[in-house]
Amino acid sequence: MRSSVEEAPEYCAIEFAMEVLGGRWKMAILKQLVSGTHRFGELRRALPTITQRMLTRQLRELEADGLVTRTVYREVPPRVEYTLTDIGHSLDAITEQLDKWGRWYQETVRLVEPPTGPRPAA
Repeated sequence: MRSSVEEAPEYCAIEFAMEVLGGRWKMAILKQLVSGTHRFGELRRALPTITQRMLTRQLRELEADGLVTRTVYREVPPRVEYTLTDIGHSLDAITEQLDKWGRWYQETVRLVEPPTGPRPAA
């Protein structure tokens, strides 16, 4: 279990941010929610390689950290929607920059022949 914001030393703000935002899917989920409210199934379709279990887990963590709001509508069948909170929206520029960098990196790597053999030791 991670420490609370109050317990995190000032020198490790990046480490704490990575605890909140780290993982393969959280930033991708946040990027989807920047455009507005989405239902679970919409997020699943937008991120086709994520499993249902992992999406549920990541959304729960984002909700617990105050980045996402989960709204359950008492209908048949039940409808659940996810929306970014104001704290979640504070990451809009960061998700956009990461998206741009990722696209740039993909294009750059495609232009460069991948190295063969094992990586050199650090």
